[in-house]
Amino acid sequence: MDLVPQPDSPHSDGSGGATSGASSAVSSLSPGGAVSPSPSRYESQKRRDWNTFGQYLRNHRPPLSLARCSGAHVLEFLRYLDQFGKTKVHAAGCPFFGHPVPPAPCPCPLRQAWGSLDALVGRLRAAYEENGGRPENNPFGARAVRLYLREVREHQSRARGVSYDKKKRRKPPHPPGSADIPSHEGNSNGHHHYVFPPSLQLATELLLTI
Repeated sequence: MDLVPQPDSPHSDGSGGATSGASSAVSSLSPGGAVSPSPSRYESQKRRDWNTFGQYLRNHRPPLSLARCSGAHVLEFLRYLDQFGKTKVHAAGCPFFGHPVPPAPCPCPLRQAWGSLDALVGRLRAAYEENGGRPENNPFGARAVRLYLREVREHQSRARGVSYDKKKRRKPPHPPGSADIPSHEGNSNGHHHYVFPPSLQLATELLLTI
């Protein structure tokens, strides 16, 4: 996602790969000799997001403690991240407003995409409670944050001409006449008897009485 830019990793050209691979393998060994599982991509991203938010609180003027953090401070943080966004969001007066594929560049600003912000808030909400925060005091679950994300979603949907609605899967159509096809079941003697729908059973009984 397009958050605060991360510095390039060393040896990105492939040099030193064997050395770094060996060192990472050694570091993953616990004192008992067992290999400790590496964190998932989600957990790694959540830890980076939490560190970024902690740095934001420390740089806040005046510095802000986690216990005093509220939904309003979360909104400040989300708006702060907009300067690192990579998603073009057209203004209402732009000729490309609502155009999903603009044919030419425009001076409209870059913003954080709604999907990135929504996923970020979800990770930070979980990290807050994992780091000792009380669920009832979780600022990332505040009503103001939910309303802000909804407004960003609706605005970007109109400005970019895209839909964020999830498409419902259509159930396959029921084949016509399938209810009238008799099925057969086997008994313990290996013989098969047919099970007819009630409508066919009634018609059969009427024919037998004539």
